[in-house]
Amino acid sequence: MNKVIRIGTRDSELALWQAKTVQAALQKLGHQTQLVPVKSTGDLNLDVPLYEMGITGIFTKTLDIAMLTGKVDIAVHSMKDVPTALPKGIVEAAVLKRANTKDILIHKGTEFLEAEGTIATGSLRRKSQWLNRYPNHKVVDLRGNVNTRMQKLEDNDWNGAIFAAAGLERIEIKPENFIDLDWMIPAPAQGAMLVVALEKDEFTRTAIGALNHHQTDLEVHVEREFLRTLEGGCTAPIGALAKIDNDDILHFKGALFSLDGSQKIEIEKRIAVDRVAEFGKFCAEEILAKGGAELMKQIKEVLN
Repeated sequence: MNKVIRIGTRDSELALWQAKTVQAALQKLGHQTQLVPVKSTGDLNLDVPLYEMGITGIFTKTLDIAMLTGKVDIAVHSMKDVPTALPKGIVEAAVLKRANTKDILIHKGTEFLEAEGTIATGSLRRKSQWLNRYPNHKVVDLRGNVNTRMQKLEDNDWNGAIFAAAGLERIEIKPENFIDLDWMIPAPAQGAMLVVALEKDEFTRTAIGALNHHQTDLEVHVEREFLRTLEGGCTAPIGALAKIDNDDILHFKGALFSLDGSQKIEIEKRIAVDRVAEFGKFCAEEILAKGGAELMKQIKEVLN
């Protein structure tokens, strides 16, 4: 079958970089491809309500709809933005090799770290961890694609803003004035790219499957299992990082924070790679037993 694989993408610089990276890899394997820019959900003619499709991800919704309505064959996402439950009919086809997992602080001078300051981020996870470490600082909301957020930082009198290193490195806009936040636990699957396809499209799933990076796939699924068990469909300040070392041991670190950063429940464990089945769930259940269940209840009451 000589099928052209249509790659759905939003038009941000990072989204295009990710889509073109997958396009180049597929073409190297001999497949024909086509990039298909997808506009906002308002531009799509829908016959079925979103809730009936089971679509929840704010960053992935547009591409999910385009796939389910037959406009594209695959979509490429920053995996940390993808809900742990995919819409009915859409499946994970490949996880690409992971890039930098760290969060970084882009700053205008670091003197404020020892005093009062204002940091910008749209992430509950980043906000909670920052306030946990710097309780006297103020955290303001920051939204938009990476280019927009970088410009907003420049235009405002904030001391700094927090970004995922991978996104800035991919489109080569990482400035010199940054600090690696080694102490901050990243979002589950941060630095990884996920390609999704229709479950019924065997040709495309097979083609994309050749791009899967086994180690990254295993690591991020432990992290996302941890997330799924903890959150139960609710957004919460959750960090998780799993890494396999040379001895086939998986090192996992995860944490749940209160919204104001005053509470932190964390776990750190190691396990043999051949025993990782349900390990993320096990770690999450330990967090829940250590006070996480009550903390999640409080978070849901505030956010819902």
